[in-house]
Amino acid sequence: MKRVITYGTFDLLHYGHINLLRRAKQLGDYLIVALSTDEFNKNEKNKVCYFPYEKRKALLESIRFVDLVIPEESWDQKKTDVALYHIDTFVMGDDWEGKFDFLKEQCEVVYLPRTKEISTTKIKTDLQK
Repeated sequence: MKRVITYGTFDLLHYGHINLLRRAKQLGDYLIVALSTDEFNKNEKNKVCYFPYEKRKALLESIRFVDLVIPEESWDQKKTDVALYHIDTFVMGDDWEGKFDFLKEQCEVVYLPRTKEISTTKIKTDLQK
């Protein structure tokens, strides 16, 4: 079984997120999503989510491409997660290109193109107009 992992906040879930998850799942048999906790978002990413962690987790768990959702609580847990969950492929959007190449000694690292016309930031900006 080929295992894939990706990370993110997944707030205001939209079709760009779904595209990423669908393409990530196509790279393997089992997709794990490490979902940023509210504390991690606030303390490390300086962002506050519209939906709390448990609601975002429930949304992700309802998507057929997602097999398991785990909490992302620190930047440093990626190496541990790759080993713990026997990950074959680590996937992120191409806006993170090169940032996780250090994982290549443990698994394949793939940066997928983003869906250019949509993002949570764009949604928030458009709603403020």
